[in-house]
Amino acid sequence: MKITKAKFITSAPTINECPELNLPEIALIGRSNVGKSSFINSVVNIKGLAKTSNTPGKTKLINLFNVDDKFIFADLPGYGFAKVSGKMQNQWQKNLEQYLLKRTSIVSLIQFIDSRHEIQSNDLQMAQWIKFNNLPCFIVASKVDQISKSQVLNVCKKFEKELNLPVFPFSKTNSFYNNNIIDKIQELI
Repeated sequence: MKITKAKFITSAPTINECPELNLPEIALIGRSNVGKSSFINSVVNIKGLAKTSNTPGKTKLINLFNVDDKFIFADLPGYGFAKVSGKMQNQWQKNLEQYLLKRTSIVSLIQFIDSRHEIQSNDLQMAQWIKFNNLPCFIVASKVDQISKSQVLNVCKKFEKELNLPVFPFSKTNSFYNNNIIDKIQELI
């Protein structure tokens, strides 16, 4: 599948404000600042479509993007470290859970895990929650451009073994990795 266009649709604080779009949806989840927005920009090849930041917690709303009128990317607020109050983090968590459990158009989740680090406890906790709720998911090992090429395969195998889910490497600077992820999305939609 070759992506030819993408557009931002809306930002919404909760599932109740999200429009029904009648397209399959891929929900992007992961720690704050793990690279979900960079992933969207790279995969659709539109710089700046999804807002990126070096500050964790920048994504505060559910952001929906139409990709080729074929599917929707739902960029969800990150879990984990963010420079917001505990009350705000708890509200994000509640909204995230409601969205993932009640949004009927979701065909798969993509959980992003930073390839430069060990799997964090909140990544593991999220993966367990996903399995407990029988949600379809695969893993994207983000930021592989920041580790050596020889480490990429080992990191992916390690994540796959620990989480028992398919793992795909992703680099915002090397589109070589994007094709496998796009092929996986094509299978799902």
